[in-house]
Amino acid sequence: MDELVALCKRRGFIFQSNEIYGGLQGLYDYGPLGVELKNNLKNSWWKATVYNRDDVEGLDTSILTHPDVLKYSGHQETFTDPLVDCKSCGLRFRQDQIPDQCKGEELTDPREFNLMFETNVGPVINESSTAYLRPETAQQIYINFKNVVDSTSRSLPFGIAQIGKSFRNEITPRNFIFRVREFEQMELEFFVLPGDDDEWHKKWVDNRVEWWIKQGIPKEKLQLLNVTGEDLAHYSKATIDIMYQFPHGLEELEGIANRTDFDLGSHTKNQKDLNISASVMKNSDSNTRLAIQNEKNEWIVPYVIEPSAGVDRGVLAVLNEAFTLERLDDSKHRVVLKLEKHLSPIKAATIPLKRNNDNLVQLAHKIKSSLQKYQIGRVVVENTGNIGKSYRKHDEIGTPLCITIDFDSLDKNTVTIRDRDSMNQDIIPLDNVEKYFLDYYSDAK
Repeated sequence: MDELVALCKRRGFIFQSNEIYGGLQGLYDYGPLGVELKNNLKNSWWKATVYNRDDVEGLDTSILTHPDVLKYSGHQETFTDPLVDCKSCGLRFRQDQIPDQCKGEELTDPREFNLMFETNVGPVINESSTAYLRPETAQQIYINFKNVVDSTSRSLPFGIAQIGKSFRNEITPRNFIFRVREFEQMELEFFVLPGDDDEWHKKWVDNRVEWWIKQGIPKEKLQLLNVTGEDLAHYSKATIDIMYQFPHGLEELEGIANRTDFDLGSHTKNQKDLNISASVMKNSDSNTRLAIQNEKNEWIVPYVIEPSAGVDRGVLAVLNEAFTLERLDDSKHRVVLKLEKHLSPIKAATIPLKRNNDNLVQLAHKIKSSLQKYQIGRVVVENTGNIGKSYRKHDEIGTPLCITIDFDSLDKNTVTIRDRDSMNQDIIPLDNVEKYFLDYYSDAK
């Protein structure tokens, strides 16, 4: 983890947020390379979940959330944790996560701690102005169920996907970007007929495992955990967690839950008129029926299958898996980020052999522009004047292709293209560079 954290800061992937004022614990900023990697991961998820399917719609909802949404979802009641303070070290811990070194010390009595960030809407602060920063993206999908159905004429089964920020006032944020207070989620709520839920749950578990494999996580590094007992959420019929060996240990990468009809059943009006199987709070505030009619014109409250993944955890996982220390023939070593090419922050770097030669530099910029126009991803000019250092830099940040412009480029109209992983170099005609680039990325996921 220390090596990853150092790499992320040195190369501009991830910085501690508010660092010049001492930082804020559990908050991180994504730098020039980090934002590209993060966006590439989100784009891959969106393409696989929305574009490549015929049964999913997208959504982007507000972060500020009405208190009633979180009341009927159960968050107001359940998003609290008992905390104790250690009078010896002065630190605060969850009651079930007291470290061994503090168990023999004097501890305070447990106190309840709210995991949700509370705020106010409007210029006057009173009870009626209370709102929350959403603790998850899912609830706003549920309360928009009828809006999506009415505007798209969808029928079961279908899903609603969303990528967005969520906020949880974590007591002990830790392990770099694994557990933080402000994070992004990639969530799908897939609505199915009751009775079809078990089959769809299995389909989505298989689907999500395959997607992570395409992001560069080997299948043997993923484990499926069947959540049972007290760890199973009260609304869940079944939950499978996809587990990954992070630098700090085996932890959840994504959860796929069968939430039954709890969510739509909790937020709908006229609950007594609907055959809701889940145990839900009586709702006297909703003004909308969140149900769908079948072919017999009977009202059905769909079951929900929810694959939910953290973007930040995903970034950490792909960085950890890609991080490679290679021994070279000359007893030296190189650090390589062997990211899948569709995730690489920079797709190609054009490198003039000499930084003070105008002809070489101008040609490097011309090639860069010719490749950038295809919008496959970011292409840069690396004008350092040191080919060896340029190669090592782009190995370390995961750039798949380096294109060297030398004096043969001026005399013979050729360039040298170097592959990140094999370090093989191909000399090709200048006129073939665009085709080489497009062919290389033609199968990007």
